[in-house]
Amino acid sequence: MLNTIIRFSLRHPMLILAMAVLLLVVGGREATQLPIDVFPDLNRPRVVIITEAPGLAPEEVETLINIPLESVLNGATGVEDVRSSAGIGISVIFVEFAWGTNIYIDRQVVNERLDLVSDRLPPGVQPRPGPISSIMGQIIMIGMHLEQPSDAAESDAPAAAGETSRRTSPRTTMLELREMADWVVRRRLLNIKGIAQVFSMGGEGGGQRQVQVLVNPDQLRRVGVTLHQVEMALGESNENATGGYVELGSRRLLVRSLGRIESIEDLQSLVVDGRRSPPVLLHQVARVVNGPEIPMGTAAVNGREAVMLMVVKQPGADTRVLTSEVLEALDELQLPEDVRVNPNVYRMDQFIDRAIDNVLEALRDGGILVVVVLFVFL
Repeated sequence: MLNTIIRFSLRHPMLILAMAVLLLVVGGREATQLPIDVFPDLNRPRVVIITEAPGLAPEEVETLINIPLESVLNGATGVEDVRSSAGIGISVIFVEFAWGTNIYIDRQVVNERLDLVSDRLPPGVQPRPGPISSIMGQIIMIGMHLEQPSDAAESDAPAAAGETSRRTSPRTTMLELREMADWVVRRRLLNIKGIAQVFSMGGEGGGQRQVQVLVNPDQLRRVGVTLHQVEMALGESNENATGGYVELGSRRLLVRSLGRIESIEDLQSLVVDGRRSPPVLLHQVARVVNGPEIPMGTAAVNGREAVMLMVVKQPGADTRVLTSEVLEALDELQLPEDVRVNPNVYRMDQFIDRAIDNVLEALRDGGILVVVVLFVFL
């Protein structure tokens, strides 16, 4: 067999040379387009179920949410393992399936099981599957912090006498920085193909901005209004209603009742008790302010208070290509002058590049040793 192959190659040298060139071109093209990664998908196909239950202690979350969900998920088609964790007001359940199963079919199986347990959970609690991601899917961490006043003074210092500082806009607050991260940066990154989820943390108080109604008990007692009335007024008044339409000749005009709150001033003028004359308004019994939610954590970059964005990729996505697209998207954003974006807090592509450099160095040294050995012995 081997003699036949050698004889055929010697009789048709041009054909063999053409085949070698073709294989070299195709192999080189595929090698340049192959995704390069260091960490494979180490976990089996997995569906994460996240359930928020405000006000419940970990023991109550375990009893009222985790146990019913685990009982209905165990034994589902393809399920091999169910693990759960309970925290303050939150439940996280990991449902793992067999290797080689389709993740989309697995999520369908989980959704069908969740429909069976919805009536056994506390009112208002709705379990939801998390995004499709890998256990090694965190590819980059982006830190957003504000320029320190000392840095601003150095960068804005006049170059010559008589020049004025270029900074005229007011400084950004940490609350505005968190809003910017959630509504500008995060949404832009989620538009990139291959990004599964972007998590944000940090900011003023460690949370998002809220419109807070701070009720004064003394004012409630003075005007004779209960806290339940304030809660009912807030819940029932923030909605629009339709009133049909009015025909004027050939035109038909839509009649609407606009009741949705669009500003703090609208909320302050909310009627809490309309049976009195004059009616009791919200600003008479409470103070309405913009403030951060209850702090659950904090973030810092090089010792400075910051907002951190953690970008998670979808399984099978090319880490290096995806990271370059994230960096390009960050460069396109137009942010205030005093906002600094640091994409180098953690980058998996740098680890991959370092691993590739190590492999190339080992191949180079090995090739040199092979050539030396061949020259010595031949």
